[in-house]
Amino acid sequence: MSKPSNTQDLAAAPEPSGVKRAFSLPPQWFHMYDDFITKNSHQVSQIESTLRSLTYIIPGRFRDAEIASESIHSGVQLLSLYHDTLLSRAATLSKLPLSSLPRAPSPQSRYTKFWTLKSAFYRRVAYVLQIVNYVQLLCEMSAKRRGERVRWNVVVLLEAIKAFCKLLLLRITKSRPLLTPVLPEREPIPDEAPEDPEEAELRALGEDDEDRKGFGNGSVGAPLRKGVGPNGEWTMPRTGMSLPTLPAPGDTSGYLLSRVLTADDIKPASNLLNRLQGTAQLAEVLHILAPLVFAIALARSKDKRKSWAPWVLGVGTELAARQLRDRGLRTTPLEREEWSRRGWAMGWWAMRGAFYQNVTKGVVGGVRSRMPGLLAGIIEDYEYLWENYYFSTSA
Repeated sequence: MSKPSNTQDLAAAPEPSGVKRAFSLPPQWFHMYDDFITKNSHQVSQIESTLRSLTYIIPGRFRDAEIASESIHSGVQLLSLYHDTLLSRAATLSKLPLSSLPRAPSPQSRYTKFWTLKSAFYRRVAYVLQIVNYVQLLCEMSAKRRGERVRWNVVVLLEAIKAFCKLLLLRITKSRPLLTPVLPEREPIPDEAPEDPEEAELRALGEDDEDRKGFGNGSVGAPLRKGVGPNGEWTMPRTGMSLPTLPAPGDTSGYLLSRVLTADDIKPASNLLNRLQGTAQLAEVLHILAPLVFAIALARSKDKRKSWAPWVLGVGTELAARQLRDRGLRTTPLEREEWSRRGWAMGWWAMRGAFYQNVTKGVVGGVRSRMPGLLAGIIEDYEYLWENYYFSTSA
């Protein structure tokens, strides 16, 4: 009786190794994919931008297939977020090619990267907030198919999650203003990679020989013109180093200022934004709660399209935040830039609630009637989106 048992054991022995091999393949694929993204970051950014643009300009994308279209858009955004994480990690470990490394990160990237590296809790909360921003419209579209009551419950829940995450970030950063986005943005990537050092040396030696021939023949102008770059800088043939062009006689101050470090360039990243106190801290809290206040008031309103009370309450909360904010000399340039962005974002209130139904809708209809057929169709599709979905105009 023991022989059949041994035979069965031998027959079953290869199965665990096969299962283990099957489960080991996905991590290898992910590693290969991560390596591909790291080495081809510029091409990947172009593909992401193209896909994101197509989801905006395809006519008729909203009415019959809005969930499918928004799923593509949300998927591209989430994939871009994953790519940003990969590239940021690769830049930290110096795995990116030199052409993909930004020369000077923006103050927003410096500040948010400081907190993502310093606090794991900040990083997790920021990722949750960013993911909710990317999928909120898709969630609303899915909830609307189950009824208006379910839809507005989902809208209020998502706004509450966003407000809670922002309040957590406000506490983690010790009452510093929140930036948008709360994660580091991907820095622009140069179009062309720098020349390989060995190739540059060979090319320099070849040019040096040509220069000698040119001097021997008495033609000095040809090699000089050869070393001039597209922007007028002179590239030295032997070392490959470039000398910048001299400024125009009337733009000397601008030329010098462009090469001077500012206070923000040498300031620690944590000091790019000051800690808020008193009314300034209250202003930040009101700014965070304004969308939630508007969503709750709109959900409880009987006539959601024409009732002015939710719109006035939401705009009033936002305006109160702007009035209470710190306008003193201690305000940093990054904080002023963020409040300027928030000021432009207030334009979305013209596309929401009773103001859109009573004022903006007629203006948009008049503009659409004067547009060519294709553009008019795209605007009409967006009108359907603005009228039927709350998060389509969420700043």
